[in-house]
Amino acid sequence: MPLSTELTKRLGIRVPVVQGGMMHVGTADLASAVSNAGGLGIITALIFPTPAELRAEIQRCRTLTKKPFAVNITLLPAMVPPDYGAFAQAVIDEGINIVETAGNSPGPVIAQLKKAGVTILHKCTTIRHAQSAVKLGVDFLSIDGFECAGHVGESDITNFILLSRARQTLGVPFIASGGFADGWGLAAALCLGACGINMGTRFMCTIEAPIHQNVKNEIVKAQETDTTLLLRRWRNTSRLYKNKVAEEALKIEQESPTGKFEEIAPLVSGKRGKEVFVNGDPEFGVWTTGQVIGLIHDIPSCNDLVKRIEKEAEAALQERLGLIVPESKL
Repeated sequence: MPLSTELTKRLGIRVPVVQGGMMHVGTADLASAVSNAGGLGIITALIFPTPAELRAEIQRCRTLTKKPFAVNITLLPAMVPPDYGAFAQAVIDEGINIVETAGNSPGPVIAQLKKAGVTILHKCTTIRHAQSAVKLGVDFLSIDGFECAGHVGESDITNFILLSRARQTLGVPFIASGGFADGWGLAAALCLGACGINMGTRFMCTIEAPIHQNVKNEIVKAQETDTTLLLRRWRNTSRLYKNKVAEEALKIEQESPTGKFEEIAPLVSGKRGKEVFVNGDPEFGVWTTGQVIGLIHDIPSCNDLVKRIEKEAEAALQERLGLIVPESKL
């Protein structure tokens, strides 16, 4: 039987599983595969240099799936920031009605999208930021625990606490993000009050993910201890795969007397990280992964993965219901 939650009902998907927005990974190929499997696939807008190229990718995705899919727009610090309003307008013009937002000062973009009737899933790492997003009118919150890949925030609160705080304090439905890879995790998130889960690293390690096979094999081999935190010194903390480049950058970050970001900038270059996914050398640059890396042991298709998660979650929930017995039978 399908799992019916606020997320599945309002987004028109079968399984309450969202593929998180990921740089260099969230293309139409992966998004369509996740959506065809019954989840919500997401195209990452900032993979594409211009709004016109994003529109072309959305159009390509429509040739690959007839199911709902979304676009991620993440607002990050930059010397020359992208024209986020233009990217948002491209999404609106293409008739996309679900957008995942994240990052700094999202108010103007959220207002622009909401005015066009778009459903907003906003990702945040603290309850304080979540409450601010509620005031902006977001429809769902994606609560990102400290276990997650990429930008973890500066509060270091893991999902067991963060999700319970979300249940206690937030007035809108929320999705659990960070640390999820299987149906047991989905069942746990639902029991903690979430209406679904968001997975990034797990979807990187699927047949359809547009990254080199060597990187996927590296994820399968890795343990939950094989990540590291960088850029805390500049309050832009990111969780990355623990390779030689990341460890070199961390050493400079911790020992530099000047604290100038320029000292590690060449090591943490996004262009260098992108090349990892192309050339297949996991040691070439830094790349994001969550602690969930320790729970990933295979490289399935998105269809097989989502169906397995659905089956596992249903079995886990039904099994735990069996723990409730009439007092007369004790």
